[in-house]
Amino acid sequence: MSLAILYSRALSGIEAPLVTVETHLSNGLPSFTIVGLPETEVKESKDRVRAALQNGRFKFPAQRITVNLAPADLPKESGRFDLPIALGILAATGQIPANKLDQYEWVGELSLSGELRPIHGALAMTYGASRSGRSFVLPQHNAAEASLVREACVYPAASLLQICAHLTGHELLQPHTIPSETSIGRDNSSYHPDLTEVKGQVHAKRALEIAAAGAHSLLMIGPPGTGKSMLAERLPSILPTMTEQEALESAAMQSLANGYFDIANWKHRPFRSPHHTASAIAMVGGGSIPRPGEISLAMHGVLFLDELPEFDRRVLEVLREPLESGQITISRATRQANFPARFQLIAAMNPCPCGYLGHYGGKCRCTPDQIARYRGKISGPLLDRIDMQIEVPAVPKKDLLQQGTGESSRMIRTRVEAARQYQLVRQNGTNAGLRVHEIDQHCQLDEQSKQLLEHAFSRLNISARAYHRILKLARTIADLASSEQLNSGHIAEAIQYRRLDRN
Repeated sequence: MSLAILYSRALSGIEAPLVTVETHLSNGLPSFTIVGLPETEVKESKDRVRAALQNGRFKFPAQRITVNLAPADLPKESGRFDLPIALGILAATGQIPANKLDQYEWVGELSLSGELRPIHGALAMTYGASRSGRSFVLPQHNAAEASLVREACVYPAASLLQICAHLTGHELLQPHTIPSETSIGRDNSSYHPDLTEVKGQVHAKRALEIAAAGAHSLLMIGPPGTGKSMLAERLPSILPTMTEQEALESAAMQSLANGYFDIANWKHRPFRSPHHTASAIAMVGGGSIPRPGEISLAMHGVLFLDELPEFDRRVLEVLREPLESGQITISRATRQANFPARFQLIAAMNPCPCGYLGHYGGKCRCTPDQIARYRGKISGPLLDRIDMQIEVPAVPKKDLLQQGTGESSRMIRTRVEAARQYQLVRQNGTNAGLRVHEIDQHCQLDEQSKQLLEHAFSRLNISARAYHRILKLARTIADLASSEQLNSGHIAEAIQYRRLDRN
């Protein structure tokens, strides 16, 4: 047979489209051509494949070899196509049987000796292969993360020779054992610091609980040393346990960015805290071959921006669309990639340039103009998209001298999970993601609540977006209280989280 057809996977953002690897041998002067929009790494496969076959004591044909990677308009990058190209040559020359090749999808980079080297994005590709009904053969190093896709049948291999032995029936590959939940997962409360370590700040802890229950964004403003960063770092400890789908999506993003996923982090919500010198591309993703940025790496987790006004304004403005849509589209001259960006934004900032405005020590000497310019670094449209904006005052000395008291993260997390369950049953999503028609359906107000909101409109000059966010917050507060109906108390508490004056 002079034609062999195998299946593999490419990467396009978070998606892993199917690639058909067609290998054809014909008479003529010896040559090796790869077509189908290959990048430089794919073009270099010719030399790696030739050396791997020769060092494996296989015959490399002195014929015209044409490899087509279809579809032709999809860019192909990295060395993951080495393995299917090598197997295609062996099948086309009759050195291995071709009758079982279509039962698998193949990825792997070959060393010159024929060993299989790890690839990046294995989790995303395995998820795509599982939906096709085929088994997935990949390097042994990637087997652990690939097996996290429960419905996939994963065959790890160490070398090209081992795969050929499997196809010829001499030594069959064994499916990778799926790790148990107990061996790879611990709950967030034991993986992250506990809220009992934060002394005082009862109001801020309440706001953090509401933010966790409804997946709301939160801005904390206060002098240095009041516990803003400590509070943010402990938010993952009270977030609900990740579902299987959320864990897969989060792990796939980390696999794409880092080249692998550590299964010890399975079902642990990510906490990303980029430095304020981060660029816009680092935040949203990019590059000639698009890679995910911080907002995507925080998938189903927390993105913490400390010292918010110190970030470049252009960097902050790129967050506006992902906060609303939950995804980011990166466009380049030759390709376009879509990455999910369903993250929970937590931000912290000082109240003034020196940081001590409102401090009980009276240290601040900033003028009103300096304060206005400092706070003006954050645009109104971005602030309007942040659900909760609270003050975190200095902790009194008597609270600091006391032993750590208050509820543990585990106790708070129990209430958060109960409230989140109400939301999933009611609208199959979080309150932060409610759409306008869902707000009208699930956030109906009584007469007293309407009057309170009308008063807030006239006194606080809130926008239509802020009005909807107040209703979403009130819905979360009611869920924490196990209340089906919104009342004026829920509305009043929600309004106080939107009362910060930028001036």
